[in-house]
Amino acid sequence: MKVAFTVTSSLLCAVLAACGGSNDAVAATTTTTSSSFNPAYTSVQMFHWKWTDIAKECTDFLGPNGYGAVQISPPQASKIAGAWWDMFQPVNYGSLTSRMGNESDLQTMVSTCHAAGVRVYADIVVNQLSQDSSSAYSATDGSSWNASTLTYPQFSTNDFHSLCQIQSSDYGTPGNRNNVMFCRLNNLPDLATESTYVQGVIATYMKKLLSLGVDGFRIDAAKHQQPDALNTILNTVKSSYPTTLAGESLWVTQEVIPDGNVVRSDYFQNGTLNEFQFTYAIRDTFRNNNGLNLASLPTVMGSPGNWGGTWGFVQPANAVVFVDNWDTERSGTDSLNASNYTGATNDASGTKRFDLANIFMLAWPYASQVQVMSGYRFTTTDQDAPTASPYDSSGNAQINVNWDFVHRWGDIANMVKFRTATNGQGVSNWTTGNGNQIAFSRGAVGFVALNNDTNAWTQSFQTGLPAGTYCNVVHGLATSTGCASDSVTVDGNGYATITLPANGGSTVPAVAIYTGQKSGSGGSSGGGSGSGTCAVTFTIANANTVFGQNLYVVGNQTALGNWTPASGFALTIQGSGANVPWTGTVSLPAGTAIQYKYVKWNGATAAWESNQSTSSGNREVTTCTSGSQSFNDGSFKS
Repeated sequence: MKVAFTVTSSLLCAVLAACGGSNDAVAATTTTTSSSFNPAYTSVQMFHWKWTDIAKECTDFLGPNGYGAVQISPPQASKIAGAWWDMFQPVNYGSLTSRMGNESDLQTMVSTCHAAGVRVYADIVVNQLSQDSSSAYSATDGSSWNASTLTYPQFSTNDFHSLCQIQSSDYGTPGNRNNVMFCRLNNLPDLATESTYVQGVIATYMKKLLSLGVDGFRIDAAKHQQPDALNTILNTVKSSYPTTLAGESLWVTQEVIPDGNVVRSDYFQNGTLNEFQFTYAIRDTFRNNNGLNLASLPTVMGSPGNWGGTWGFVQPANAVVFVDNWDTERSGTDSLNASNYTGATNDASGTKRFDLANIFMLAWPYASQVQVMSGYRFTTTDQDAPTASPYDSSGNAQINVNWDFVHRWGDIANMVKFRTATNGQGVSNWTTGNGNQIAFSRGAVGFVALNNDTNAWTQSFQTGLPAGTYCNVVHGLATSTGCASDSVTVDGNGYATITLPANGGSTVPAVAIYTGQKSGSGGSSGGGSGSGTCAVTFTIANANTVFGQNLYVVGNQTALGNWTPASGFALTIQGSGANVPWTGTVSLPAGTAIQYKYVKWNGATAAWESNQSTSSGNREVTTCTSGSQSFNDGSFKS
């Protein structure tokens, strides 16, 4: 396992078995630890962005605004065609010189994003290789190849499937599932991913990316590969990297577009799926296609405790969703879009459908992770990425000039922390005005109302929130003295009278409020009654840890992972041995009642104290109103 270790005296004792105590509880820390990351609930697809620009954006915006990860474009060497899709035609997995930068740039970007609290997921294309040859096109790394003779730097004739072509009828019912997996997609040479040799090349490529600190993968065209073959590759990778360098489980999502014969559950063994049903449902309900509207959403996709709906959505734990991606936005019909200027319907021109859809996605408790699409504006469907930098000469972001910067649009960016704050909360107080006007609460933490209609909507809503004045984060955040924009006053019974303008003007017709954004809170996201922070030191002993386990504090605050072990606060071992104390200091909202437990975590499996299946045994404290405090919590509760 290629891990960059910080070697402490405790770790040295464990390795040499020379310090007289048990070595089972020694903690090995990598250059970046999972506790330093933002919660992973929201990522952003930075399509075709150069590595140097992503590094800057992680530091300047993504990290400070709570994004948990950035998904990057395919980093392997590829054909240069001067079109957006050329990077999806690989020629050499041994080289990380791509349209976006070289290996050194990639390594620097990963390290920089990690330092900003942002994970990095790589889009990988391992189903097919490039058409044509190096006599007709160049490769990003200068490689030579010939598709006619199936000669590539790492592959030859025996490493490919036959020359058959996938036909549109193969996707139907009953269709031909074999052809979908074993024939060529768009005439691209199709790798035999069931081959031991091919699997080894792909696994080596993935391990190389992991050695640079990459935290996960999106597998392109997964539907066109055998799920068991992908599973074998992933198991090979995990045998060398049971966790990422940051100590987390490997994140994997797969492009499996529904059709008449693919069994999507066959791919669950490998990771989550891109749930395209969500993308299509958002398109149809926000465009009012086929008699659908916003009020149809719970019927189409289901709701907490009853997911699936009439469209057969996969369960949230198996899903990663987005309003659009680089493929769907180019057709003009596959999804909503904001950057397609080819003459197709644009859902950000003369309407705020695109904004409303992203707000809904970030507010609705479906999927293990949601992704915001951020790319560039285009006027032809094959148009390449802009040559102009996303920034001006002073380093200022040029939003909606060439690059769209959707992830920076205030109404969308401000919802990232809303999603984190409401994680684990159910849906209540579902309200409709007409079919294009909806509102709902997220427990007693958040409330959202959306108006996709051409008429304004005024109503007294049950928000489910405690009394107070809240900032509408769609339009602005809390300041030290009030709100940067409009606010909502909730009475003692949880009601608020709100007017949402019609959709069609310059204002996004939506309200999103939550307990972490009260008027005058200055942007505190903890949701407590205090407006400052308290430095809390936790200490616990007698956890009986084994080698590879670390101890985390996990609870109902963002800094404690919102009950997610991988995002909890990591403690530091005080010496060696299975039962020595662990301790650490974390900044929490001041004057706030918090609940938490200690968790033993090895990057894949959580061992909770006191039976986490219920709230029984939760530790409860109220943080200090200012300054610092310490909790010596005795022994781990087995």
